[in-house]
Amino acid sequence: MNYTIPSEHYFPFLTGEEQVNALTGTIRSTMLYYIKNSRLQSLVLGISGGIDSAVCAALLKSVCEEAGIPLIGRSITIETNKADEIARSIAVGEAFCHDFAHIDITETFYANKALLIHYDDSQLSKLRQGNMKARMRMLVLFDLAQLYKGMVISTDNYTEYLTGFWTLHGDVGDYAPMQHLWKTEVYALAKHLLEEETPEQQKALQLCIDATPVDGLGISNSDCEQLGVANYYEADRIFAAYFQGDDSLKEHPLIKRYMASEFKRHNPACILREDLKQ
Repeated sequence: MNYTIPSEHYFPFLTGEEQVNALTGTIRSTMLYYIKNSRLQSLVLGISGGIDSAVCAALLKSVCEEAGIPLIGRSITIETNKADEIARSIAVGEAFCHDFAHIDITETFYANKALLIHYDDSQLSKLRQGNMKARMRMLVLFDLAQLYKGMVISTDNYTEYLTGFWTLHGDVGDYAPMQHLWKTEVYALAKHLLEEETPEQQKALQLCIDATPVDGLGISNSDCEQLGVANYYEADRIFAAYFQGDDSLKEHPLIKRYMASEFKRHNPACILREDLKQ
């Protein structure tokens, strides 16, 4: 299999003040152009209480205001979300969104959980239930986007993309402003955005910067526990070393996860026209 190898332009990480300032401007101007060109009437954002959705909210609030459309945010609880995650998501939603609500669809999840066969307390069952939760959240967000003639924002970053740390046909939206930013760069962007926010917004964003990254799906206690690293900074540096030729890392859990999730980055698989027989 031909694995996805990043362009040389993905290194070094863009964390300098001028670089991050340029990133901020580029993301916002590109987003504004896309909104106007597509005649969108809203942007819809799922807010988890994590750093990625918080940064998206901080980036897009001013863009929506310049475009004259609302940033619609929803914090969606399903069974396993912890109180601190919920509190952070509400703080971010209230600080940055023009239309925000926190909703709990745990009962709906339980009603649909019966669709899963042969589930137990195994890790596989936790993953399957986590996938269902991610897809149910997106049902809510895409319905809002259709109702308010907008589109759903993806909050994924490049580190998560490479590790397959997302759900196919689940937590993937219509537009991904940070898809090609390493997690290291997302944190740098978050710290840069603190400088331009109100005290309420700064507090909400800082809570997410300081939080332990977790998917909120009940699969593990933290993202890094699943990835086999101490933190995302370590993950990014392992990727950088591996992609630049350090084959000694090929057995690292992070790199093995990258290889095992390659199919997700080539979905749907299809037969090429030139391979079709007459």
